[in-house]
Amino acid sequence: MQKKINIQNKKARFEYEIIDKYTAGIQLTGTEIKSIRQSKARITESFCEFNDKGELFVINMYIEEYLYGHHFNHNPKSERRLLLNKNELKKLEREVESKGNTIVPLRLFINDNGWAKLDIALAKGKKTHDKRQTIKDRDNKRNLDRIKKEFK
Repeated sequence: MQKKINIQNKKARFEYEIIDKYTAGIQLTGTEIKSIRQSKARITESFCEFNDKGELFVINMYIEEYLYGHHFNHNPKSERRLLLNKNELKKLEREVESKGNTIVPLRLFINDNGWAKLDIALAKGKKTHDKRQTIKDRDNKRNLDRIKKEFK
């Protein structure tokens, strides 16, 4: 039985307001997928960009070198192409160019078929006061849960 891989970007939900979500495949080499299966990847500082051909790439995603890879190893911070259908790519590109939104990875996982997938989100950056409100809401929820637990 294969262990579940679920690498999340918790910082993205705090920094950005999520507008729309997509699940994209990732074009990987052999040693990259082996490292991901060992949970040796980080997406906290990564983001997505379009190139001049209209292809979507994830930038700054760190996948640690495979321990047994030797000279066949990959570059840990290389750009990796995301696989979406044409309509989704066109829609995302329009949203990024016209409204100034950004595309942020939320979660890296391996699906039931063994393919590495990346949940990405079309997002809008939060202002400082929005972040403060998020912190306040989280603290209030935590206090409410404590009070409910005491009365049980």
